[in-house]
Amino acid sequence: MEILCVLNNSNGTPDYIKEILLKPYKYQSLRSSGTNVFNQFIDAFNVWLKVPEERLAIINKASELMFHAAIMLDDIQDNSPVRDGELAAHSVFGVAQTLNCANYLCFLALEEVRKMENLKAVEIFSGMDVYWRDTVTCPTEKEYFEIGLDKTVGHVRMVVRLMQIESVSETDYTGLVRKLGIHYQVLDDYMSLQSKQNAQDKGTFCEDIEEGKFSLPIIHSIQANPQNRQELLDIWKQRTKSMELKQHALKLLEGTGSFSHCRKFLEDLEQDIRNDIQKFGENAILEKIMNTVSIHKIK
Repeated sequence: MEILCVLNNSNGTPDYIKEILLKPYKYQSLRSSGTNVFNQFIDAFNVWLKVPEERLAIINKASELMFHAAIMLDDIQDNSPVRDGELAAHSVFGVAQTLNCANYLCFLALEEVRKMENLKAVEIFSGMDVYWRDTVTCPTEKEYFEIGLDKTVGHVRMVVRLMQIESVSETDYTGLVRKLGIHYQVLDDYMSLQSKQNAQDKGTFCEDIEEGKFSLPIIHSIQANPQNRQELLDIWKQRTKSMELKQHALKLLEGTGSFSHCRKFLEDLEQDIRNDIQKFGENAILEKIMNTVSIHKIK
């Protein structure tokens, strides 16, 4: 009889089990600064879209859940023990429990979106960056922008699409969203290899070299000087922690002007974004975000 009662119980997951499943999420949410950035993006686009408060709360919740799920999965895929200078969730709770939590967060996010009774904006993001890294296959810049950044751009794009569905505004912000997502990721690429402050905050130097990640500077360097190709690929596939080898890699990248190329790209993109903001109308929140993440502020 007791077993039948359990089988007939349709009340969902008991609270004490949710508490256990969500421990990695609660740990990470107290330590990750990235959520605040996405919340700011939502607030910024809501200046134009004016989504009803109740619907906006649902979108915010779904976005937060998806963000943390993505962070957990990224850290596991990158074998990164640290996130923002703190132990990553899987370093504390183990890979299996953290994967379990990330999967659960995805379902919770979908549950939130279902409340809006409109799943048209839900997307599946590709993970070609992992394939490129694990097979030591350097993509072209075109592939990097069109495919490799899908995860970063896709998250922001999906959130804004959800907002647009709930808005009376018919303005299409897709182009601006893509530019913002690309700017966010390329800036992260640059900072990983060049920003002393970033290294201090994250507690690691040249993290992308340790992860073997094909970011914009390395892609540009390999394409700019094919003679460096094999040497750089040999360094990248080692996922080295050696300071000497990292410094050598940086010299190769500097020699091909790859950091200058990256800065110029970000400067041009930033101006393009600012032009779009002016075109769509005054947006103090988005202007403030761009001032904060400007390449000219990076040290």
